[in-house]
Amino acid sequence: MLGGGGGGQIEEGLSLGRLAMELGRPRLVALDELDDEAVLVTVAAVGAPSAADQYLEPMHYVQALQLLMANLDTPVVGLITNENGGMATLNGWLQSAITGLPVVDAPCNGRAHPTGLMGAMGLDAVADYVAKQAAVGGDPDAGRHVRIYVEGGLTATARLVRQAAVEAGGLVAVARNPVTVGYARRHAAPGAIEQAIEVGRALLEAASPREAAEAACRMLGGEIVCQARVTHLTLRSEGGFDVGQVELEGGYELTFWNEYMTLERHGERLATFPDLIATLSATEIRPLSSAEVREGEEVLLIRAPKERLRLGAGMRRPELFQAAEQAVGKELIRYVFSTEAAGKRE
Repeated sequence: MLGGGGGGQIEEGLSLGRLAMELGRPRLVALDELDDEAVLVTVAAVGAPSAADQYLEPMHYVQALQLLMANLDTPVVGLITNENGGMATLNGWLQSAITGLPVVDAPCNGRAHPTGLMGAMGLDAVADYVAKQAAVGGDPDAGRHVRIYVEGGLTATARLVRQAAVEAGGLVAVARNPVTVGYARRHAAPGAIEQAIEVGRALLEAASPREAAEAACRMLGGEIVCQARVTHLTLRSEGGFDVGQVELEGGYELTFWNEYMTLERHGERLATFPDLIATLSATEIRPLSSAEVREGEEVLLIRAPKERLRLGAGMRRPELFQAAEQAVGKELIRYVFSTEAAGKRE
């Protein structure tokens, strides 16, 4: 639900979580249980969810973490996911089960987002911060297996990892960006996994898709915008992202760049990322990512205000939204930030 159209596929998250429980005992801890100077690293999957040639084995997540840790000069005490979503909320569980390191309830962002910088907790604004990222993925039998470690500026390293995902067939497992617990306390989204668990429980306890949508909206201060059929869909993969539009009966239009970016009706803006825009199946209790929506399918369309989400520092930076504006061809910044902040962009 909190993927907002992105965040990975539910089946992949369930598979990863179940495997973690079979192999060990993953642990979830709060930031308050750790020392402020202790070091955390982010674990994630990067790429285009709809890519046909994606190939990611569970051990790739562990290998990416091991590759990063081999290049650090300080011990790691915990793992944080980059975001919430069908697969993303489970980032770190398998690594926790195998290594014994806990998953810490302080995602870089409490909802899914498209770019690495949006999930970098403001590190790109920290003078002299050296990003360290490891990525593993791809089918070796198809000659697409990649295993890379990079250091440098956040923008450059994020771009290299995104390109690695393209070369690997669409998706790579990533471990990156060590930070202290104290830094995460100020710039991450503490408590966002707990919020995801609460929303998920509300969905699972509902008796119908409509009741599930209503329950989630009550928790997030949101509303059901409509229940309608998908009349038109465009989807393409560009530079390691899914990008496209969804049109619904009644004049509703969604744009997405992995995650849903805008919701409009007859040209009137109704919600703008990082507001939560979500699609749920109208026939089963199941959130649908942008890569899963199909023409002719009936969906429940939901919106919830960003103020009710647990958001990280990357959601407070107008300049980080410019790439999303270019990708979907819609204005975002002036809807999300104050007139003064939007003016700085000009």
